[in-house]
Amino acid sequence: MSQLWQARFFTTVNHLRDLPNTQVPEIAFAGRSNAGKSTAINILANQKKLAFASKTPGRTQHINFFSIGGAHVGQHRKDATKVDEIRALLVDLPGYGYAEVSGSAKLHWQALLGDYVQRREQLAALVLIVDSRRPFTDLDIQMLEWFAPTGKPIHCLLTKADKLNRNEATNALRAARTLLDSYVDEEGQSFPFTAQLFSSLKRTGLEEANDKILSLLGLDRDDGPDADSQ
Repeated sequence: MSQLWQARFFTTVNHLRDLPNTQVPEIAFAGRSNAGKSTAINILANQKKLAFASKTPGRTQHINFFSIGGAHVGQHRKDATKVDEIRALLVDLPGYGYAEVSGSAKLHWQALLGDYVQRREQLAALVLIVDSRRPFTDLDIQMLEWFAPTGKPIHCLLTKADKLNRNEATNALRAARTLLDSYVDEEGQSFPFTAQLFSSLKRTGLEEANDKILSLLGLDRDDGPDADSQ
Protein backbone atom coordinates (compact mmCIF):
# COMPACT_ATOMS: atom_id res chain seq x y z
CA MET A 1 0.00 0.00 0.00
CA SER A 2 1.38 3.38 -1.00
CA GLN A 3 1.61 6.12 1.59
CA LEU A 4 -0.24 8.34 -0.90
CA TRP A 5 -3.32 6.24 -0.19
CA GLN A 6 -3.40 7.87 3.26
CA ALA A 7 -4.26 11.26 1.71
CA ARG A 8 -7.19 13.04 3.34
CA PHE A 9 -8.66 16.49 2.83
CA PHE A 10 -6.95 19.01 5.10
CA THR A 11 -7.96 22.54 4.14
CA THR A 12 -8.73 24.86 1.23
CA VAL A 13 -7.48 28.44 0.88
CA ASN A 14 -8.16 31.36 -1.43
CA HIS A 15 -5.61 33.81 0.00
CA LEU A 16 -1.94 33.42 0.87
CA ARG A 17 -2.58 34.59 4.41
CA ASP A 18 -4.64 31.44 4.97
CA LEU A 19 -1.94 28.95 3.96
CA PRO A 20 -1.56 26.23 6.60
CA ASN A 21 1.05 26.85 9.28
CA THR A 22 2.72 23.49 8.78
CA GLN A 23 6.41 22.72 8.28
CA VAL A 24 6.16 19.42 6.43
CA PRO A 25 7.17 19.11 2.76
CA GLU A 26 4.51 19.88 0.17
CA ILE A 27 4.25 18.75 -3.45
CA ALA A 28 1.91 20.73 -5.68
CA PHE A 29 -0.02 19.55 -8.73
CA ALA A 30 -0.56 22.14 -11.47
CA GLY A 31 -1.94 21.96 -14.97
CA ARG A 32 -4.32 23.20 -17.58
CA SER A 33 -8.01 22.55 -16.99
CA ASN A 34 -9.01 19.28 -18.65
CA ALA A 35 -5.44 17.94 -18.65
CA GLY A 36 -6.49 15.29 -16.13
CA LYS A 37 -5.04 16.76 -12.93
CA SER A 38 -7.84 15.79 -10.55
CA THR A 39 -8.06 12.31 -12.04
CA ALA A 40 -4.31 11.82 -11.67
CA ILE A 41 -4.41 12.87 -8.00
CA ASN A 42 -7.33 10.54 -7.33
CA ILE A 43 -5.70 7.52 -9.00
CA LEU A 44 -2.41 8.13 -7.17
CA ALA A 45 -4.30 8.35 -3.87
CA ASN A 46 -6.44 5.31 -4.79
CA GLN A 47 -9.58 7.34 -4.11
CA LYS A 48 -12.43 8.32 -6.42
CA LYS A 49 -13.32 11.76 -5.12
CA LEU A 50 -10.37 13.14 -3.17
CA ALA A 51 -9.61 15.89 -5.69
CA PHE A 52 -12.61 17.81 -6.99
CA ALA A 53 -13.14 18.05 -10.75
CA SER A 54 -15.68 20.78 -11.46
CA LYS A 55 -18.19 20.28 -14.27
CA THR A 56 -17.66 23.96 -15.06
CA PRO A 57 -14.09 24.39 -16.36
CA GLY A 58 -12.09 26.96 -14.45
CA ARG A 59 -14.56 27.10 -11.59
CA THR A 60 -12.34 25.66 -8.89
CA GLN A 61 -10.08 28.58 -8.00
CA HIS A 62 -8.90 27.58 -4.54
CA ILE A 63 -5.74 25.79 -3.40
CA ASN A 64 -6.69 22.48 -1.80
CA PHE A 65 -4.43 20.65 0.65
CA PHE A 66 -4.48 16.93 1.42
CA SER A 67 -2.55 15.49 4.34
CA ILE A 68 -0.43 12.36 4.46
CA GLY A 69 -0.53 10.99 7.99
CA GLY A 70 -2.56 12.38 10.88
CA ALA A 71 -5.74 10.31 10.83
CA HIS A 72 -8.85 12.37 10.05
CA VAL A 73 -6.76 15.49 10.49
CA GLY A 74 -9.14 17.49 8.30
CA GLN A 75 -11.58 17.45 11.19
CA HIS A 76 -8.97 18.59 13.70
CA ARG A 77 -6.96 21.30 11.99
CA LYS A 78 -6.63 23.28 15.24
CA ASP A 79 -5.50 20.27 17.23
CA ALA A 80 -1.71 20.57 17.47
CA THR A 81 -1.28 16.91 18.31
CA LYS A 82 -3.04 15.94 15.10
CA VAL A 83 -1.12 18.44 12.99
CA ASP A 84 2.14 17.08 14.36
CA GLU A 85 1.25 13.69 12.90
CA ILE A 86 1.17 15.04 9.34
CA ARG A 87 4.16 13.88 7.34
CA ALA A 88 3.55 15.67 4.03
CA LEU A 89 0.92 17.60 2.09
CA LEU A 90 -0.35 17.10 -1.45
CA VAL A 91 -1.47 20.42 -2.92
CA ASP A 92 -4.06 20.70 -5.70
CA LEU A 93 -3.61 24.05 -7.47
CA PRO A 94 -6.38 25.66 -9.54
CA GLY A 95 -6.58 24.46 -13.12
CA TYR A 96 -5.80 27.14 -15.66
CA GLY A 97 -6.50 28.04 -19.27
CA TYR A 98 -10.22 28.65 -19.70
CA ALA A 99 -11.53 31.84 -21.31
CA GLU A 100 -14.78 31.56 -19.34
CA VAL A 101 -13.00 32.69 -16.18
CA SER A 102 -13.55 36.40 -15.56
CA GLY A 103 -10.69 38.88 -15.83
CA SER A 104 -10.69 39.61 -12.10
CA ALA A 105 -10.64 35.89 -11.30
CA LYS A 106 -7.70 35.37 -13.65
CA LEU A 107 -5.75 38.16 -11.97
CA HIS A 108 -6.47 36.70 -8.55
CA TRP A 109 -5.48 33.24 -9.77
CA GLN A 110 -2.21 34.53 -11.21
CA ALA A 111 -1.29 36.35 -8.01
CA LEU A 112 -2.25 33.45 -5.75
CA LEU A 113 -0.64 30.75 -7.87
CA GLY A 114 2.46 32.72 -8.77
CA ASP A 115 3.18 33.77 -5.20
CA TYR A 116 2.57 30.27 -3.87
CA VAL A 117 4.89 28.43 -6.27
CA GLN A 118 7.61 31.08 -6.05
CA ARG A 119 7.63 31.82 -2.32
CA ARG A 120 6.30 28.85 -0.38
CA GLU A 121 9.34 27.52 1.47
CA GLN A 122 7.62 24.22 2.32
CA LEU A 123 7.01 23.48 -1.36
CA ALA A 124 9.47 20.70 -2.23
CA ALA A 125 8.52 20.09 -5.85
CA LEU A 126 5.92 20.63 -8.55
CA VAL A 127 4.06 17.98 -10.52
CA LEU A 128 3.06 19.54 -13.84
CA ILE A 129 0.14 17.85 -15.58
CA VAL A 130 0.24 18.15 -19.39
CA ASP A 131 -2.04 16.46 -21.93
CA SER A 132 0.32 14.21 -23.90
CA ARG A 133 -1.62 14.87 -27.12
CA ARG A 134 -0.82 18.57 -27.08
CA PRO A 135 2.44 20.52 -26.79
CA PHE A 136 3.15 22.67 -23.78
CA THR A 137 0.77 25.64 -23.86
CA ASP A 138 1.79 29.22 -23.13
CA LEU A 139 0.36 28.84 -19.62
CA ASP A 140 2.33 25.64 -19.03
CA ILE A 141 5.45 27.53 -20.07
CA GLN A 142 4.49 30.38 -17.74
CA MET A 143 4.23 27.90 -14.86
CA LEU A 144 7.67 26.48 -15.73
CA GLU A 145 9.18 29.95 -15.78
CA TRP A 146 7.53 30.93 -12.51
CA PHE A 147 8.91 27.86 -10.80
CA ALA A 148 12.30 27.34 -12.46
CA PRO A 149 14.12 30.13 -10.53
CA THR A 150 13.42 28.27 -7.26
CA GLY A 151 15.76 25.50 -8.42
CA LYS A 152 13.32 22.90 -7.07
CA PRO A 153 12.32 19.76 -9.01
CA ILE A 154 9.49 19.54 -11.52
CA HIS A 155 8.08 16.18 -12.55
CA CYS A 156 5.86 16.30 -15.62
CA LEU A 157 3.07 13.77 -16.08
CA LEU A 158 2.13 13.46 -19.75
CA THR A 159 -1.45 12.35 -19.20
CA LYS A 160 -3.91 10.50 -21.43
CA ALA A 161 -1.04 8.52 -22.92
CA ASP A 162 -3.50 5.74 -23.74
CA LYS A 163 -4.77 7.99 -26.56
CA LEU A 164 -1.38 7.76 -28.33
CA ASN A 165 0.16 4.96 -30.32
CA ARG A 166 3.66 3.80 -29.44
CA ASN A 167 5.41 6.12 -31.89
CA GLU A 168 3.36 9.13 -30.82
CA ALA A 169 4.02 8.39 -27.16
CA THR A 170 7.77 8.11 -27.76
CA ASN A 171 7.81 11.41 -29.64
CA ALA A 172 5.71 13.17 -26.97
CA LEU A 173 8.04 12.05 -24.20
CA ARG A 174 11.15 13.01 -26.19
CA ALA A 175 9.72 16.47 -26.96
CA ALA A 176 8.80 17.07 -23.31
CA ARG A 177 12.24 16.06 -22.07
CA THR A 178 13.91 18.25 -24.69
CA LEU A 179 11.88 21.24 -23.56
CA LEU A 180 12.54 20.59 -19.88
CA ASP A 181 16.27 20.12 -20.54
CA SER A 182 16.40 23.58 -22.12
CA TYR A 183 15.97 25.17 -18.68
CA VAL A 184 19.38 25.77 -17.13
CA ASP A 185 20.70 27.80 -14.22
CA GLU A 186 23.22 30.65 -14.36
CA GLU A 187 26.05 28.14 -14.57
CA GLY A 188 24.46 26.27 -17.46
CA GLN A 189 23.42 23.30 -15.33
CA SER A 190 20.06 21.70 -16.08
CA PHE A 191 17.31 22.10 -13.54
CA PRO A 192 16.01 18.89 -11.90
CA PHE A 193 13.11 18.55 -14.35
CA THR A 194 11.83 15.10 -15.35
CA ALA A 195 8.93 13.72 -17.38
CA GLN A 196 7.05 10.47 -17.89
CA LEU A 197 4.03 9.09 -19.72
CA PHE A 198 0.91 8.58 -17.63
CA SER A 199 -2.60 7.24 -18.11
CA SER A 200 -5.17 7.16 -15.34
CA LEU A 201 -7.45 4.99 -17.47
CA LYS A 202 -4.85 2.30 -18.19
CA ARG A 203 -2.82 2.99 -15.03
CA THR A 204 0.23 3.49 -17.23
CA GLY A 205 3.15 4.98 -15.31
CA LEU A 206 1.30 4.82 -12.00
CA GLU A 207 4.07 3.04 -10.08
CA GLU A 208 6.75 5.31 -11.56
CA ALA A 209 4.79 8.43 -10.61
CA ASN A 210 4.07 7.11 -7.12
CA ASP A 211 7.74 6.35 -6.46
CA LYS A 212 8.85 9.72 -7.83
CA ILE A 213 6.40 11.68 -5.67
CA LEU A 214 7.34 9.78 -2.52
CA SER A 215 11.00 10.41 -3.32
CA LEU A 216 10.43 14.15 -3.83
CA LEU A 217 8.62 14.30 -0.48
CA GLY A 218 11.38 12.33 1.26
CA LEU A 219 8.90 9.59 2.18
CA ASP A 220 10.82 6.93 0.25
CA ARG A 221 13.35 6.98 3.07
CA ASP A 222 10.65 6.21 5.59
CA ASP A 223 11.43 3.29 7.88
CA GLY A 224 7.99 3.27 9.49
CA PRO A 225 5.43 0.44 9.43
CA ASP A 226 4.35 1.13 5.84
CA ALA A 227 7.86 1.30 4.42
CA ASP A 228 7.96 -2.33 3.35
CA SER A 229 4.63 -2.15 1.54
CA GLN A 230 5.60 0.40 -1.10
